[in-house]
Formats: sequence, C-alpha cells, structure tokens
Amino acid sequence: MERMSILDAGLLRDDGGGVPMHAGTVAVFDGPAPTYLDLVRLLLARLSLVPRYRQRVRTVPLGLGRPAWVDDEHFQVRYHLRHAAVPAPGGAGQLRDLAGRVFAQRLDATRPLWELWLVEGLRDDRWALITKTHLGMVDGVTGADLTSALLDALPDRRPPAPRSWIPAPTRSTAWHLVDGVRDALAGPAHRLARTPAPAIQADRTGMSGRAAPTAAALVTLRRLASASTRALNGPIGPDRRWEWADVRLADVTAAGAGAGAGAAGHAVVLAAVTRGLRDLLAGRGELSRDRAVRALVPVAVPAWSGPGPSGAHPGLPGVRVRPALVNLPVGEPDPVARLARIRDQLTETRGGRPAVGARVLAGLPGFAAPTLVAMGARLSPRFPQSAVQAVVTNVPGPGTARYLLGRRMVEIRPYVPVAGTVRISVGVISYLGRLYAGVTGDFGAVPDLGVLRDGVRAGVDELAGRARDERTGVKPPGCPESPPRAPTGPD
Repeated sequence: MERMSILDAGLLRDDGGGVPMHAGTVAVFDGPAPTYLDLVRLLLARLSLVPRYRQRVRTVPLGLGRPAWVDDEHFQVRYHLRHAAVPAPGGAGQLRDLAGRVFAQRLDATRPLWELWLVEGLRDDRWALITKTHLGMVDGVTGADLTSALLDALPDRRPPAPRSWIPAPTRSTAWHLVDGVRDALAGPAHRLARTPAPAIQADRTGMSGRAAPTAAALVTLRRLASASTRALNGPIGPDRRWEWADVRLADVTAAGAGAGAGAAGHAVVLAAVTRGLRDLLAGRGELSRDRAVRALVPVAVPAWSGPGPSGAHPGLPGVRVRPALVNLPVGEPDPVARLARIRDQLTETRGGRPAVGARVLAGLPGFAAPTLVAMGARLSPRFPQSAVQAVVTNVPGPGTARYLLGRRMVEIRPYVPVAGTVRISVGVISYLGRLYAGVTGDFGAVPDLGVLRDGVRAGVDELAGRARDERTGVKPPGCPESPPRAPTGPD
C-alpha cells in the first residue's frame, strides 16, 4: 500500500467532481491486427513493468487522510482491454470520432484507472490502440504510461510469456481508518522530513514537476497579466471536443532556421499554436494588436536522481517536468516576429537552468513520449487557474520505429485533458519524421476548435514558406498571413 501524493489526491478529487482527468494516445499500426488474446497475453507479461496498473484507489473512511494505492484483489485484465471497430470507410475521421467518445467517458474509480482499446476496421489493413490513463497514475517515477511498456524497438522481439501475479493481502476498513488518522496527524512536516534533500532543493529552484508555482513563475505571471486575455477561460462541462493535426518535422526544422530566428522546434510548435489561437480569437471578433494568451508550457529539466520505491517502474531517470509560463503573442501579425518573441521568452523562463534537449528526451529508454505528455498535463490543475489560458505540452519522440507484437507503429496522437477554468489544451508528439498534435477543448465553450487545429498547420506552413522565400530571395507579401480559415473537418 502507498499513500497518494497531495497532487494525485487532488487529481482524483477533480475527476470525482465530473471533470475527466485522464490523458491518452491514439496509435495506428500496420496490419494485420493482433487477436484480442494476443494482447491479453502481452498485457499479462508487461504489467509487471508498471505495477500501478494493477492497483486501485482505496479511500479512507470519513475522508480522514489521503487515499492510498492498493493491489486490486479482483483485477481482471479483460475488463480494461476493450475491443471495437470503426465503420467504413475506416478513415481518420471515423477513428477520431471513436477516440473522442472514448476520451469523453470517465474511468471507473472502483478499479485500476486505465483502459486500452483495440480498434479494427481501418483502411489499408491498419488497426489502432487507444490508451486512456488517469493522470494520478503517471508521475514518471512510480508509474509510466502503459504505451511505454508495450512497445518494442525491434520488430522481431518474441512475445514474452505471461507472468503470474499475487495481490498483496487486503487490509480491513478499521486498519485503513486508523492508518488514515495517523497520516493526517503526521502532517506535512513529517512528510517533508522523509523527502530526500535533493528533491527539496529542486522544489526551491523550481526544477521539480511536483513543486508549487515558484516565485519566479509568479513574477512572470504578474508581468504578463496586463497583456493577456481572459476570453479563453471560464467554467467547463463534462464533455469534450478533440481534433488533431500533423505536419512534417522537416518543415518545423526549416521554420525554426529561417528568417534569422534561430529557433528550436519547441519554439516553432508554440508559434504554430499561437497562429491557431490568433485565428480562433479573430473568428470570435476578440483579437487586437496587444492581445496575448498565457500558456502553461511544461519543460523537461534535469532532476535529482534517486530510485523509486522498491519494485517500482524505473520511470524517467534524471528527468522531471516543471511549469513555465509563456506569453503567446496572438496580437502580433508577423509570424516571424511571433516566433522570435516566443524564442526569447523560452530562453528567459529557463533562468539559466538547462532544459533537457530534444535529442536526450527522444533517446530515453523505451517510448517515453506519452509518459512525458501525461507528466506535463499533471501540472495544469495545481497551477493558479486565473494565470493560465491554455496548456501546450510538446514532447519529442524517437526518430526510429516502434513495434507492438511485430507490427510497426506508423503514427501516434496525444490526448491532453482540460481542467479547472482552462478550456483548451494541446499535446504534441513527434515520431518518424512527423509532428502530431492533439487539440482538446470544452465541448460547449469551444465549438470552433477546428479553427485552432487548422491554424496549427497554417502556422508551420507560413514559417516554412518564409524560410523558403528567404533562401530564394523572394520578399514576403505585405500582409503576413491569410485571413483565418473556417474549420474544414477531420482528415
């Protein structure tokens, strides 16, 4: 048994309040699809790498103390592995619609908080896996995203044999009540005393993904307040819209190198999202020259090293995720100027602390991108909601293929939840030469989410076009960009 952290307990409380707090992915593979039993056997073999996926939440009677993770004595892998098929013609639109319905449903809080969907019926003999994991399960140390455990770097790796598992004995309600009271009386001082000193220092410097918003972040927040817009904030309901877009990674690289910007891919991604938000606000009649959107942008940084609990998944050694606030200049009409301003802010927000480079993140053991996306999504609910109007999580994936039961993964799209009063979130993963963006919005508040999706594509295209024009000596037109486009629907 392990007590939840305060952050994880808060995520569980938010989910219980009707706001789904899970992240996910939609991964598409070359065929033929494995059988349902093949996936059952694979899960039974790999779940030992992520022990949290066999644990459920045990609350303390009367709310006395933090909930705990306990082994689920009734665990059945077939409950968590679902099987579905998309209707003809089996294109991207049908898959997106199915995934949207899956992501809209809350997880069953009485069972381990995850689902895996095997989806057949895609065109070109392809199939898909939809993963859905509660944010409270993925901290990068004691728990990782299930996708990371299922994928292999080689196509010919033999399927492992299922491994037996015996749950820990179930303790009585009275025991949990007494232990919960003991935990509550111990208080924060006792828990702080048990925290490794390097972790405390990391929190002080703002480098820990578990830290409260740092003083530097709050100073940045006040600096941005006068230039921001609250048009994107407000109450959110239980239903979601989810869109996706993808672009060539080569275009992202070219966009960053062009027009003298000297910007890394991360800045280009934020500039593309800025274009999408600019189009969305323009379509609503809410755009002006001084407008800005404050975005919470999780940044991977070096962290104190130390193993997780005995027998736990090794997680992401040496990497933690901390929050950064970036002022997205949606009011700036020149795309190159937008990119330069974002690049400068990213340099400033690091405050001399080095971020973990894209090459290092892409080379982490296994397939770490979904885990890092979920770790970034965990930051949003605990950040002051009035300080943030969008969440953008960008994680580089590997440049080489990944496989599941010998089938090559050809694309992967992230789902990042919205929470609090933040109605829009964007998750980005790069893989095999393409950059995949998943855009989530509150169903009632963001009916024009497709405008944002199309704007992300347009943002990369316009910057890459500027770079090509610069190389060929063509001057850009007087108007830096075309008017916002209406949503064109899914691919």
